[in-house]
Amino acid sequence: MKSKQTGITLIGFLFMLVIAGFFGFMAMKLVPAYTEFLGVTKAMNQEAADGVQGKSLASVRGDLMKKMDFQYVGDDTIGSKNITIKRENNTAQLNISYDKRIPFMYNIDFLLHFEKSVTLQGSLGD
Repeated sequence: MKSKQTGITLIGFLFMLVIAGFFGFMAMKLVPAYTEFLGVTKAMNQEAADGVQGKSLASVRGDLMKKMDFQYVGDDTIGSKNITIKRENNTAQLNISYDKRIPFMYNIDFLLHFEKSVTLQGSLGD
């Protein structure tokens, strides 16, 4: 009685290992950028919850930068030029938009674009 062997060959296993390694390396490069964006989102939500009654635009930006520093968001990632505040009717909209370039391998880079808006509570001062 002959039994037929089933399973993966060594070459097949190595091929699967290379593919899994490639996607694992890709994840190691991309996950920190997304966790940093989660920190930006959390800082923006905290700023919106605190309210901006009577604060100036510069103080709102300063408070937001301090809160992002607590969330381990790098100063090289988001600058004051990436933070905009728009006033419409009686509300203020806080918007952050930035790009992050992540080197992958050789001459291949990932370019990620992040954008988030929240409505601020209270009215801004001048």
